[in-house]
Amino acid sequence: MAAHLPTTAETSTPAPRPTIWRQTLAAIRPAIVLTLLLTLVLGLAYPAAITGLAQILFPSQANGSLVYHNGQPVASALIGQYWTQPQYLHGRPSATAPGPYNADNSGGSNLGPTSASLVQTVQQRVAALRQANPDVPPGTAIPADLVEASASGLDPDISVAAAYYQIPRLAKARGMTQAAVQAIIDQHITGRFLGIFGEPTVNVLDVNLALDRAGGH
Repeated sequence: MAAHLPTTAETSTPAPRPTIWRQTLAAIRPAIVLTLLLTLVLGLAYPAAITGLAQILFPSQANGSLVYHNGQPVASALIGQYWTQPQYLHGRPSATAPGPYNADNSGGSNLGPTSASLVQTVQQRVAALRQANPDVPPGTAIPADLVEASASGLDPDISVAAAYYQIPRLAKARGMTQAAVQAIIDQHITGRFLGIFGEPTVNVLDVNLALDRAGGH
């Protein structure tokens, strides 16, 4: 009698089914690889490239638009400072807390034009402004930006009218002529953006540094 040879069906054994761990790993492997890839490209390579380009093309802006005096950084051209001495140009009021021009807490008072508190504050500022500038000719209009705070509380610029309003005080405090003070202010007027947007402004810090360079008390 011929020997019985087992068929293929009889000799083959079923392939082992993947374990839960292998199934899970196979499912999440693409997510892990994609996360690592995006981290390298968008978290490291892209920021490094943009930082490098900024340092090459716009080094001043990339480093905070710092202003230097006698080789030392004294301020940022983008953030105003709280000037109170009579020989310096004053900026607009600041409503930041806990003190004026606090860059860590930029913001306004959030008071509207119908607020009695705002009206009283502005009236107090007007009185203080007139007291600090007694030599301004009577009837001179008070520039709004000298008595009204901005939304950010950090404006580094004021209007040309606001700078001119302070000329008598600056000239008297420094022992300079008003014409000399105005000439310095005029040299630091920034015109409208693209010639049509906004209004001409004066950077308070730039003028004050220029006044110090010009001498006077």
